[in-house]
Amino acid sequence: MAIKAPKGTKDTMPRDSYKVQYIEREFSELCRLYGFREVRTPMFESTELFNRGVGETTDIVQKEMYTFEDLGHRSITLKPEGTSPAVRAFIESHDYAEMQPTKYYYDTPCFRYERPQAGRLREFHQFGVENFGTPDMMADAEVIALASDFIKKIGIEDVELRINSVGCRECRPVYRKALQDYLRLYYEELSDISKDRFESNPMRIIDSKDITDQRIAKDAPYMLDYLCDDCKAAFEALKTNLDAMGISYVVDPRIVRGLDYYTKTAFEFVTTKIGAQGTVCGGGRYDHLVEEIGGPSIPGVGFGLGKERLLILMEQNDIIVDDPNVPDISVSFIGDKARLYALDLVHKLRACGVSAIIDTLNRNLKGQMKYANKLNARYSVVIGENEIEKGIVTLKNMNSGEQKEINAIDITKEIEK
Repeated sequence: MAIKAPKGTKDTMPRDSYKVQYIEREFSELCRLYGFREVRTPMFESTELFNRGVGETTDIVQKEMYTFEDLGHRSITLKPEGTSPAVRAFIESHDYAEMQPTKYYYDTPCFRYERPQAGRLREFHQFGVENFGTPDMMADAEVIALASDFIKKIGIEDVELRINSVGCRECRPVYRKALQDYLRLYYEELSDISKDRFESNPMRIIDSKDITDQRIAKDAPYMLDYLCDDCKAAFEALKTNLDAMGISYVVDPRIVRGLDYYTKTAFEFVTTKIGAQGTVCGGGRYDHLVEEIGGPSIPGVGFGLGKERLLILMEQNDIIVDDPNVPDISVSFIGDKARLYALDLVHKLRACGVSAIIDTLNRNLKGQMKYANKLNARYSVVIGENEIEKGIVTLKNMNSGEQKEINAIDITKEIEK
């Protein structure tokens, strides 16, 4: 029996890998324009990092992490998200001692043990940005603008930006009590998951996917009604900054995000292309995460975006990405002498930056041409005894069928034209 890839993982085959490479290039280029620089963190970290950073009451820590003990009897976890490792790197590198803000972006695999579904795998790949060092809402607006620009640059339509404030350490306890007082009236009707969250993380009940929970939460008090003066001013500043950049948004008081570290700003870009409401990208502010992980008191803001979900949306939006791996030219040959001549020719073409292919199975001419067609080569030449003697080859445009006799040494210049 053949061995298959583990459940919840997916191979990226050559017919799709160039699409992934395309969005990676576009994202890194956009980050460069915004002044973000790449950080690369290990695939696994100390489990304590995610317990302290993501939060012990979250679904990720409680149910979804790939955690194991290594040979040194240390608890190790494959990273389930990109922000906590970026924060750890920020602290360990002492970048916080440099002039702020510090602006990172990352492109990383992540791992969560959950039920595989469209755009959601157990091994997935995530883009993200983190901006450390400023409490000003300009940073929040800039991070949102980068996400918005990237989604537009890729060509995805029907995406809506939704924003909310999840408060801070001052106003959230007041809201928490009001929310629990309301939910207590319906406690027995809540789902088992929401009952578990009632004491540890009642705000997560607001965005429950359970139908009964949603009905109950519809009339629940919202954080926006309990914001302290500082959080109110911050949220108004965020809206003003987004308005200044012409970025449209909808205030959605139900957005709470699934991680404990968020404060003030929370946002999502949402589409109806995946399921009823699919989140394309989400993020927010985390003013205490650096401190909680062991660094100084420095605020931050960022977002994460899944590649797999993005690729599904591109397909659903009929976005075509040109395959850059199509060969420039196929060189076919007739006879052993021509084979050696053709082998030398493709070697020289590649040295000049021309992607050239040659059949390595010694098929007849018909088989070689069939192979060239399969790889969608743009041009083709056939080398025989006459071509070797005269130094003249017939260059054929495989799309138009046009043929032209040229000197063999001029092939590169002709293709460039």
